[in-house]
Amino acid sequence: MIGLRRVGPDEFTTRLDSVIDIYTAAMEPPSDQLPGRQAIMGNHSGHPGFTCLFAETSEGRPVGLAYGFHGASGQWWHDVVYQAISDQLGEKKAAEWLGDALEIAEVHVHPEYQGKGVGRSLVTALCAGRPERTAMLSTRDQPTAARHLYRTLGFVDLLAWFVFPGGYEHYAIAGAVLPLGGAAARGPFAP
Repeated sequence: MIGLRRVGPDEFTTRLDSVIDIYTAAMEPPSDQLPGRQAIMGNHSGHPGFTCLFAETSEGRPVGLAYGFHGASGQWWHDVVYQAISDQLGEKKAAEWLGDALEIAEVHVHPEYQGKGVGRSLVTALCAGRPERTAMLSTRDQPTAARHLYRTLGFVDLLAWFVFPGGYEHYAIAGAVLPLGGAAARGPFAP
């Protein structure tokens, strides 16, 4: 059985090895990117409104995670995406979507547990009760299960085929109005 457990910034940073293990299993990144990714994740825990959920087995082994924080000017992802949306859709749209947003930084589920509702439950619980007006995320711009999941939860593409500075992969930037709702948003492990 899988359960969700909220963890604070201190526990998150002490368990970064487990976080990186899940990230690596789910995303299969080049190994030379892992130290930088771990540092970025550790820094995220200091952002305002940081919240993290672990999906854990009954033995307490984490098999999934989702975390986010209140987006604000001065944060790299926020600033890059705000500028890109401003350039393509206008300053008003950028302010509407990113002016008061929960920025979902990471959602990962170990491959052995994918397709069982864990990701849906993580995203739904992460967004539940948040004070922000919107939730924002980036995901690979491919027809993946994650992309399908976000759409069923109410996320709409704002930018497609987007490449972050210094990167090479194409991403979709998506947003949803909070609270997420409807029967499709509820998952089997929701607390």
